[in-house]
Amino acid sequence: MTSPLHTFIRGLPKAELHLHIEGSLEPELMFALAQRNGIALPYTSVEQIRAAYDFSDLQSFLDLYYAGAAVLLNEQDFYDLTMAYIQRAVADNVRHVELFFDPQTHTVRGVAMATVFGGIARALRQARQQYDFSGSMILCFLRHLSEADALATLAEALPLREAYQDLWNGIGLDSAEVGNPPEKFSRVFAQASQLGFRLVAHAGEEGPPAYIHSALADLKIERIDHGVRAEEDPALMAELIHSQMPLTVCPLSNLKLKVVQDMRQHNLARMLRAGVCVTINSDDPAYFGGYMNSNFIASADALDLSRDELIQLAKNSFCASFASAEQKQTWLEELAEYATRAATEV
Repeated sequence: MTSPLHTFIRGLPKAELHLHIEGSLEPELMFALAQRNGIALPYTSVEQIRAAYDFSDLQSFLDLYYAGAAVLLNEQDFYDLTMAYIQRAVADNVRHVELFFDPQTHTVRGVAMATVFGGIARALRQARQQYDFSGSMILCFLRHLSEADALATLAEALPLREAYQDLWNGIGLDSAEVGNPPEKFSRVFAQASQLGFRLVAHAGEEGPPAYIHSALADLKIERIDHGVRAEEDPALMAELIHSQMPLTVCPLSNLKLKVVQDMRQHNLARMLRAGVCVTINSDDPAYFGGYMNSNFIASADALDLSRDELIQLAKNSFCASFASAEQKQTWLEELAEYATRAATEV
């Protein structure tokens, strides 16, 4: 029997601000695309792939992640990938996504930048019409590569900016964190800022709180992706609370990658209750065992989150988005109406 709290979560309007589109590649679609494109996978079945999802850390996940991305070759592949995610998001009552994509993962294989943009954008634009689903694109640099490579990637993408100005509004930083501090990318982020892009970066997942400090000071980011290790630095926590700098936390990802050993140990609730602007997100849901509602439900069950706290998490997700003030207000009104209606049904 479904609990009333789970039913409440499933109907809760929400935004997703930390989603790697390549990380939504389900094994079934991976096999289908491999067959369509004539690519041999190092796995013989969906079950064998899922058995490989026993990660010891971030790098062990990334090794499989990049291998899976090899099946993405054509615009239709990126469209199919993005539309499959959108349909799951819509089913979870996600109203808006700001999805990350990693063009370097694909251009190094000879896939054109325009192919990556074209497939993702076509799905997002169709979803806008078909589902009234809002989305935007955040181009992320792979931090294990050089800043020169990131600068070249930005230069290669910029000619596409006008064609995708309704969608592409952000720049991010992801991939292996340890040993690749944010300041390594200060020049390319400064250039992106001058060009008017919104800025985010992964920091404080496996990396220390110093990486969060650097992302804020050196990259001038507007949102911290992950950030769970901020709790180790009381001065940083005070700064985050004062500034209301959003954290895009990914609970099931943290569990799968051994950032925490047990969901009951996760600090999401402590940070939320301390006044940090925390949001819940799914990160790489095909690999980490759940999309948005699964992350909300796992967090609520393990951390004893109340309805009011779940509403606050959803509110944070809309407020921390890069959508217009008018659009945010529309979503916040919808959220308030849902909360009022749900309260009368208890």
